[in-house]
Amino acid sequence: MTVPVTTPRLVVINSTATTKDEVIRELAERLVSEGRVTDIDAYLADVAKREEVMATGIQGGIGIPHARSACVTAPSVAVATSENGVPFGAPDGPAHLIFLIAAPMGADDSHLQILAAIARRVMRDEFRDALRTATDPAVIADTMTKEVQQ
Repeated sequence: MTVPVTTPRLVVINSTATTKDEVIRELAERLVSEGRVTDIDAYLADVAKREEVMATGIQGGIGIPHARSACVTAPSVAVATSENGVPFGAPDGPAHLIFLIAAPMGADDSHLQILAAIARRVMRDEFRDALRTATDPAVIADTMTKEVQQ
């Protein structure tokens, strides 16, 4: 059986982070605690390198920081909701939904498939609203697994 990309323990409801570095670290810590990332500092450095290339905030209050990294053990998505929002460089303002994609190094393009699936889904109001208003991490994890995992 395939490992789900998101589990309830990879979800943060109403993060209090105020910067993208804070929310990325908060989500990366979840990935480490679940054994999906083996070295938080190396992973955070890979995400930071990717963030320098181009902002990962997109229209609709979405942040999708992501990176391929040698310290990622399985394709994963950690998710945070934020009532106040976190600046991710999107032209329409801060992100209220943040998806941290962790992808292992190698030839597999699973992270691109996950990124594309999230980008398609977040264009739908009902998908964004369902995640934003969820108060149970299991609901978000279940929605992500159903909608994003191939």
